[in-house]
Amino acid sequence: MAKLRLKVTKGEPIRYISHLDFAGAIERAVRRAKLPAAYSEGFNPHMKLAFASALAVGVTSEAEYLDLELTEEADIAFLEDRLKRQLPAGIELKAAKYVAQPSKALMAVVDLATYEIFVPLMPGAIWQAVETGIDCFNREVEVIFIKQTPKGKREIDVKEYLAEPIHVKQIPGKQQVTIKLAIKITPGGSVKPVKVLSVLVDSFGLPVDKDSALINRTGLFITERKVRRSPIDM
Repeated sequence: MAKLRLKVTKGEPIRYISHLDFAGAIERAVRRAKLPAAYSEGFNPHMKLAFASALAVGVTSEAEYLDLELTEEADIAFLEDRLKRQLPAGIELKAAKYVAQPSKALMAVVDLATYEIFVPLMPGAIWQAVETGIDCFNREVEVIFIKQTPKGKREIDVKEYLAEPIHVKQIPGKQQVTIKLAIKITPGGSVKPVKVLSVLVDSFGLPVDKDSALINRTGLFITERKVRRSPIDM
């Protein structure tokens, strides 16, 4: 048995498919490529494929990671070539690497996600209002929003899940800004970038059209002593 770690993208053509459909597309590509994938035992065997962190519908990504268990080790260049030929539009294989066994599950070790949000300014909005809203948010010690769950309402402190201050920049020649977030993934939960954007607009007056925002995950990381490492580099 061998464990192959893959880094793939989720591009614009498949922005609006679910995580389940995304995983299914990769699984079908693995089968078509005839990779020596391992399967669980039992009445309904399934491919041993595990992701680091599920991606929300409508969010693209430059760096999704998954572990694929194989029945035998084969040349990585050979496996990459076969898999690349079978992946659909919107999914690109960026890297592959064997992981030493035994190893912890990706979901158990990945603890940070970075995002870029591309969002248009509201008509008549000025850049100073954007800077003021972001600065006010960054200066707050805690920022509470109410999350509705099946068990009732729950208070969430957005700042608890941010690894660093929010950064924003204006896109030259366009009425659009880019917001950069670094969000912690903890055993107790996390916060979605769309929720952070909603708080910025609703509570800090950020003059952007949040309903037209496009969100892109730029990275997933494992942090050790404040050093960020990609799962493919472990």
